[in-house]
Amino acid sequence: MTSTKPPQAPTGQAAPQALSPPVPAEGPLPKDHTQAILETTKLVAALLKRSGPPFALAGSVAAFAHGLPAMFQHDTDFCVRPEDADAAIKALEEGGIEMRRAPEDWLVKGRSGGEEIDLIFELERRPVSTELLERADVKAVDSVWMPVLAPTDLMGSRLAALCEHYCDFGDLLPMARMLREQIDWSRLERDHGADPLPDAFLYLLETLRIIEGRNGSGRAVPPVREESP
Repeated sequence: MTSTKPPQAPTGQAAPQALSPPVPAEGPLPKDHTQAILETTKLVAALLKRSGPPFALAGSVAAFAHGLPAMFQHDTDFCVRPEDADAAIKALEEGGIEMRRAPEDWLVKGRSGGEEIDLIFELERRPVSTELLERADVKAVDSVWMPVLAPTDLMGSRLAALCEHYCDFGDLLPMARMLREQIDWSRLERDHGADPLPDAFLYLLETLRIIEGRNGSGRAVPPVREESP
């Protein structure tokens, strides 16, 4: 008769233990941060479209809307005119978004679903204007259509943000390469060429042959080196 007893461990050794399925870790699975920011962006846009004040998407999500890879930072940014600030804040609060005043006087902050929202009233050191918002392109952001800052205004806002405490060209270079034909570089030169850090970035683009040299600006543009025979 065949024995059905489990095999016995040799003397001095522990009996083998049956394998059990792994126990899942407690707590919720980590969410996709990129998708979370997109969902927050769509919610804010829907509330602002419903309430009526003109607006435009800005920041890294706007760059994504223009075709750049999703390299979101820590929030989603929207521009509204200063005179529409109270109406925009009310619309977001009525939509369940918690809004709070920021130390800076040119924006207010919000929070929804764990993601931060910046409602901006000043861009490139100037109040958000009707003309700025009218230049916005209507783009689909994860299937929701909304006005998005035009490429020139988007790049200008990034150049204006450069300072001694934040001088990272790493995320500006891909934007310049991808959107270079859609950007009015002469306008950016007029608006930002006198500032050292934006001027340095524009000069870098020239030397990399991403944009044409500014021959009329009084700057010597280095010639292309020819290979020795």
